[in-house]
Amino acid sequence: MPTELSTCTVLQGRANGSSFAYRSELRHAKRIVVKLGSAVVTRGDECGLALGRLASIVEQVAMLQNQGREMMIVTSGAVAFGKQRLRHEILLSQSVRQALHSGHNQLKDMALPVLEARACAAAGQSGLMALYEAMFTQYSTCTAQILVTNLDFHNDDKRQNLNSTLRELLRMNIVPIINTNDAVVSAPEPNSDLQGVNVISIKDNDSLAARLAVEMKADLLIALSDVEGLYDSPPGTDDAKLIDIFYPGDQQSITFGTKSRVGLGGMEAKVKAAVWALQSGTSVVIANGTHPKVTGHVITDIVEGKKVGTFFTEIKPAGPTVEQQTEVARSCGRTLASLHPGQRGEIICQLAELLTERKEEILAANKMDMDLAINAAALLKRLSLSPSKLNSLAIGLRQIAVAAQDSVGRVLRRTRVAHNLVLEQITVPIGVLLVIFEARPDCLPQVSALAIASGNALLLKGGKEAANTNRVLHQITQEALSMHGVTDAVQLVSTREEVEDLCRLDKMIDLIIPRGSSQLVREIQRAAKGIPVLGHSEGICHVYIDTEADIDKVIKIVRDSKCDYPAACNSMETLLIHRDVLRTPLFDQIIDMLRTEQVKIHAGPQFASYLTFSPSEAKSLRTEYSDLECCLEVVDSMQDAVDHIHKYGSFHTDTIITENEDTAEKFLHQVDSACVFWNASSRFADGYRFGLGAEVGISTARIHARGPVGLEGLLTSKWVLRGDGHTAADFSDHGTMTYLHENLPVGEPLAGQKDGNQTRDFDSSLIDA
Repeated sequence: MPTELSTCTVLQGRANGSSFAYRSELRHAKRIVVKLGSAVVTRGDECGLALGRLASIVEQVAMLQNQGREMMIVTSGAVAFGKQRLRHEILLSQSVRQALHSGHNQLKDMALPVLEARACAAAGQSGLMALYEAMFTQYSTCTAQILVTNLDFHNDDKRQNLNSTLRELLRMNIVPIINTNDAVVSAPEPNSDLQGVNVISIKDNDSLAARLAVEMKADLLIALSDVEGLYDSPPGTDDAKLIDIFYPGDQQSITFGTKSRVGLGGMEAKVKAAVWALQSGTSVVIANGTHPKVTGHVITDIVEGKKVGTFFTEIKPAGPTVEQQTEVARSCGRTLASLHPGQRGEIICQLAELLTERKEEILAANKMDMDLAINAAALLKRLSLSPSKLNSLAIGLRQIAVAAQDSVGRVLRRTRVAHNLVLEQITVPIGVLLVIFEARPDCLPQVSALAIASGNALLLKGGKEAANTNRVLHQITQEALSMHGVTDAVQLVSTREEVEDLCRLDKMIDLIIPRGSSQLVREIQRAAKGIPVLGHSEGICHVYIDTEADIDKVIKIVRDSKCDYPAACNSMETLLIHRDVLRTPLFDQIIDMLRTEQVKIHAGPQFASYLTFSPSEAKSLRTEYSDLECCLEVVDSMQDAVDHIHKYGSFHTDTIITENEDTAEKFLHQVDSACVFWNASSRFADGYRFGLGAEVGISTARIHARGPVGLEGLLTSKWVLRGDGHTAADFSDHGTMTYLHENLPVGEPLAGQKDGNQTRDFDSSLIDA
């Protein structure tokens, strides 16, 4: 969260008096009104305050105030606080009278009278303000109380005095806490909620907050309630969907439910007040202030522009929301999964064809991205496409098309549970994949082909550096998908969605796959809420040179592992050398080669101890340099090398160079990494080089997929049981049947079951096209 605000930036964002168009602009809001609904402030028993929620809200408001923003609070709670106090007093008074006249046995039969709301408000207001003052004092923040009624806004003198008082309080860095004067307020008049654009009656705290925000020209109104935001139908009903961005022109599509358990206003009142404030130039967000997991940062999250609650905007969204895209992708993905493998293979081959046929269009878009890119060699290398790279992509896609023939619906296990009761475990798609990748446009057709082959719906979020290239590649992908009517199975997220917001869609996305830097992967792993993340946070790869290593192989493998593509996650970062190799011609050749390749060497502590003058000592043995740099460390044995890898490695890829087969096999067996190589470059840890056609990433996880993740890693399984009226009771002690649990061959269809592979053969000539 930023610690300083640029007043110029904030004022510029509101200079024309209009509301903010996008969530990301909310961080520029300087004057903010926070409305606390009755359900937020009061306890579930409606008698007393929810002190924990209130304390976290006060902390957030104080934090924003201390950043230089001008904060105002419109609060409920006086009635609930007063009800608690009055009940306590009445109960105490009655208990004394009962004890004097009727004895203690009558106490349990006492009935509390119905308490009038105005009396509760009068009794609770002072206590509520005392509580606010005590809480804000903890953050060296001063507060002031203001009670208003409808007349204070309709009388010009009173309205101007109110405006002047609030501005003076804000100037003195004081947080005004405003409430309706419920001790004297009249009941709201029917049908008087809104009276044109310029007038809104104070019917409840929603309308009060809106009127106050507009009167004070606030940049943002945050209305906290007991629901996540605005839904297209009453929350809790079937198929009710949270509306992320609300455009007033879509108001007719909303069905409102009943009011909350407390308070005067329902969601309809909130929306009317929000739209009125929006049309008068104040941005509005309606969000949940009662959720225990988010209450402590809901206000600051909104101000930071995160995807929380419903954001009201006068700018009609240009396209579908990411939630709508995900729903469309899931629906279309199920159709994709139901296609015959040959049809999915045809789509992938068509995509391969289009990559070469439309290469001029692709390269023109790529040139636009290259011209806009900053002058950084590593970025330009990742971003660049060429005719040869497109040809290589097409070859890889055709390999995936072949693999697609034996993917979805493959029988993994078949068991005859009992007579006429057969169980199968078959492969199925995972569901909806979210792949987030940086400036690597070649990822888009690779990942799309793998998703198509595995029958998964796909949501793609690419780096802005490759926006033009990604757009063209996505259009081509959808063109290929259209040949079998599944155009929307692959969606490209082109809205202003933040990665953290995408990671919140735990009810819509089944697996997140990050493709990019270790920093990106770590951020996604932290942000993912309830969604599995397939990836690795670091690629600290080792190459170990044994005493019996061949000189030529060492030079060749070390050079390729470090210098072929230093930024890759499978590039060597630490070179381990057996101590007996020191001060030998082999060691000298290694150092000379690294110097020639301009590789900067950082000495490990053991290596430094052998030298009078050594290179700069490595700050950490767990460093991923991702550049022409590496750590060089000395070990006493192969076992020491294994121990070093387990202590400092990231379980990505590790290599041994030796001519001793026994030593090599021990290394291969003992090193607990996703990829372990003998006399081969670490750069082979790649889906294409493994023959997978392509990869969605490399995983260092220990469940599901590990290493380069290709088609198999995007599949899960389900169990299919075919019976003939069987029940579990048939197999009880008194039943007539017994379990057989007989393993059956999986390579041939069951009797009477149609062989799907005979339904439509894949045209293998497409591979050679």
